[in-house]
Amino acid sequence: MKIQRFLTFLTTSIIAGLAAAFLIIVINPDLLKEEQLDIKEAPTADIPLARETGPVSYADAVAKAAPAVVNIYTTKITTERVTPYFNDPFIQQFFGDSLSQIRRKRENSLGSGVIIDTDGYILTNNHVIEGADAIRVVLASGQTLDADIIGVDKDTDIAVLKVNYDNLPAISFARSKHLKVGDVVLAIGNPFGVGQTVTQGIVSATGRSQLGINTFENFIQTDAAINPGNSGGALINAHGDIVGISTAIFSKTGGSHGIGFAIPADLARGVMQQIVETGHVVRGWLGIAGNDITPELARAYALQSQKGVLISGVLENGPAYRAGLRPGDIITRIDGNELYSAFEILNLVATMQPGTKATIHAMRGSSEMQLTAIIQERPSNASLR
Repeated sequence: MKIQRFLTFLTTSIIAGLAAAFLIIVINPDLLKEEQLDIKEAPTADIPLARETGPVSYADAVAKAAPAVVNIYTTKITTERVTPYFNDPFIQQFFGDSLSQIRRKRENSLGSGVIIDTDGYILTNNHVIEGADAIRVVLASGQTLDADIIGVDKDTDIAVLKVNYDNLPAISFARSKHLKVGDVVLAIGNPFGVGQTVTQGIVSATGRSQLGINTFENFIQTDAAINPGNSGGALINAHGDIVGISTAIFSKTGGSHGIGFAIPADLARGVMQQIVETGHVVRGWLGIAGNDITPELARAYALQSQKGVLISGVLENGPAYRAGLRPGDIITRIDGNELYSAFEILNLVATMQPGTKATIHAMRGSSEMQLTAIIQERPSNASLR
């Protein structure tokens, strides 16, 4: 009888607990939700653009994308110590800094951003909002909102902001990997603070890297006019879907010379999703410094080809060190991928999740080696690959 009463009590308790849990979920379903972006996919996301003919006007594409492009205004407060005696050494000898005064100076800057989610998430460049004490976002409708920083990734110059506003117009994402040189693109932003402006051009090149702009580079190059203030704005295709984030210009005067660079939408999308979901971006790391093999290095090491990367430094107790790699070794392949530059190693390893086992083929003198390295998470201040 005691066992039967116990089983009856246990069954009743379980049923009551399940009923209570069900009731709580029905009343507050948000408890089951994780922080996720509701990203709009372009209908042509997996279909390359038709390139046989071009439209007479791109007004429809602009009308679709422009409401999701915002102007960003930032304010930075700096302080400086000033003295009415211009730092005269004689006065300083007797009074030191006692006569000096603290002056606060307000610095304003501008840029652009793109609404990526109807709940108020905005994508822009890190350099647009870096060091800002206040950030204001002006919608295409003219409404001004205060914005908070959700997170940044300095290595790709990406930042994600959030405004407290619902039902905002969000841009739709196309796959930037489908872009080809010659495709028509339009840049929408706030150049020189004159207001929302659209410029038109073509894709001049893809996969631009080693420009010294960011740590991780895979830029779209375009001749669509990009000027100061365009940074963080949208680069769209002829359908009005975003393919890139305008980031930088090549110019000696500060004006547009027809050489602008945009972060591909595929790269920006992956970075922003990690920022929103985890607060930071996780990348793989080996802990080495490497040099491309030039003809001079090939002759010095009596190498038969210039394939591979010469290791010039290995962080002690880092992943590469523990795997057995040492300065002077030449890495030729990682997980079957042939390597021709240190930049390729940086990008390949960065895509690997920490804890991944990477098979490394290397040369030490005339001897071939096959080693296994356990990838670690890339430190935020890492100077090595």
